[in-house]
Amino acid sequence: MSIGDIQNLFGFLGGLGMFLYGMHVMGDGMQKSAGSKMNSFLGMVTNNRFLAVALGALITAILHSSAATTVMVVGFVNAGVLNLTQAVGVIMGANIGTTVTAWLVSMSQLGDAFAVLQPAFFAPLFLGIGAFFMVFSKKQRNVTVGEILIGLGFLFMGLELMSGSVSPYTDAPIFSKAFAVLGKNPIFGILTGAVVTAIIQSSTASVGILQTLSMNGVVNTSAAIYITLGQNIGTCVTAMLSSAGTNRTAKRAACIHLMFNTFGAILFAVIVYIASLVNPEWAGGMMTPVQISMFHTIFNVTNTVILFPFAKQLVFLSGLIIKDSSADAADAEDTDDSRIMMRHLDKRIFESPAIAIETALLEIVHMGQVTSQNLKRAMEAVVSYDEEKVRQVYETEKEIDSMEKTLTEYLIKVNNLSLNERQKLIVNNLFYSISDIERVGDHAENMVESAEYMRAHNVSFSDTAVKDLEKIGDAVFGSFDNAVLARQSGNMDLVRKVMKYEDEVDNLEEDFREKHIERLSNGQCVASAGAVFLDIISNLERISDHAYNLAGYVKDEL
Repeated sequence: MSIGDIQNLFGFLGGLGMFLYGMHVMGDGMQKSAGSKMNSFLGMVTNNRFLAVALGALITAILHSSAATTVMVVGFVNAGVLNLTQAVGVIMGANIGTTVTAWLVSMSQLGDAFAVLQPAFFAPLFLGIGAFFMVFSKKQRNVTVGEILIGLGFLFMGLELMSGSVSPYTDAPIFSKAFAVLGKNPIFGILTGAVVTAIIQSSTASVGILQTLSMNGVVNTSAAIYITLGQNIGTCVTAMLSSAGTNRTAKRAACIHLMFNTFGAILFAVIVYIASLVNPEWAGGMMTPVQISMFHTIFNVTNTVILFPFAKQLVFLSGLIIKDSSADAADAEDTDDSRIMMRHLDKRIFESPAIAIETALLEIVHMGQVTSQNLKRAMEAVVSYDEEKVRQVYETEKEIDSMEKTLTEYLIKVNNLSLNERQKLIVNNLFYSISDIERVGDHAENMVESAEYMRAHNVSFSDTAVKDLEKIGDAVFGSFDNAVLARQSGNMDLVRKVMKYEDEVDNLEEDFREKHIERLSNGQCVASAGAVFLDIISNLERISDHAYNLAGYVKDEL
């Protein structure tokens, strides 16, 4: 091997590195740009599989990786956010979305009208403009655009470098012989595509390598088709590896992905093999990058159209392959909120920071709902002592503390992801939201301790005091419940309601405090009961303050 050969090898590896890095940077920038739209992903994916397919394609087009989307789907299924039938649609859409990058690669081969899109022509300009935006612009949107342009520039320059490194060997016999063997033997061709993709863990990158070789006229049609089919199988490896350690349902999602792509690969391989026997000249002809992109798209769209009506059958078949175990049954019956939350906050969702934030937000809303129920339970124990309710308040408070710890640890990891300015603001506000909700839980526990004190010392409230507590309690419940709803929906009308409730609670607390001191002075209420009453309305007023804080964070974001 000569110095020139080594230099070309280094050039090819460097080009591949630039291609992969460019794809990563571009996907990262596009995620930041489309973050607000991706936040609605979980809410939009329902039993409408058409919508699931469309969104799967959209997310993959943004991430530039069907493997990344499928890994997220495995995480969603493991968390119980998506069921298997919904997951099938997203997986099908992911296969369609992954064809976008292949078309980007082949743009330079679309003819004279697209000459300006050739990597050698435009890539340096992309890098220059992108670097200018990132270095000199203070606006987050411009910086994000800069990231996308730099990623696109690196992607095209990487392709150019790979192509230039391979071009001296286009006449080498090893290429023609290798692709002749792969073209005649579907099994070898499919295995080659699957193994290369499994090693790189990106079908988009392996398709890009194949297109680079085809630019130099060394890839025959049948070999290119078989390798492309293998690449679609190889991309399943990432999701299969990711499903290790998940529940059975998540493993079935990865299994469905493998079955889906394998079925399509076998079907198309048989058709192409028969066609190559009928027309050997067609099979032995050269295939261009544009033709590879066309076949890649036709394969994924056709496979989706064929298997789309059989989503439930795929789910059933995955159940036969991966059977339930006693551990999964125990998980299904688990009602511990903190443990369920840990399953929902799956690290696989980190593939998309926007969706990771949305998942955290949903779990914080759930924590708020649990805390709201505990608050009302505590109020009932104060007005009419119930030992069972007191016990439930203490147990739930332990769960709330555990949820706070779990969510805080999760948000710390999310905060280390690549976030835009708005996402950073939301994450900071979510940190504060968790703290406020946990403090509400503490105040509920304080109220129950007051109820226990009254029980132990045979202290009771007058009818007037009870009515006052119920009145201020209703206002506090309205404030906190609307704050949690505002956090969930981002509705400014709910924020305004919280602020009105806050004013009402402040006025009631001041009014009831003065009236209670007056009752104490007139001898209408005993001192021990008075101290407890004042402590309880003080806790309720502080709960309303925390609800006001929650609404304030939402207001900042709006």
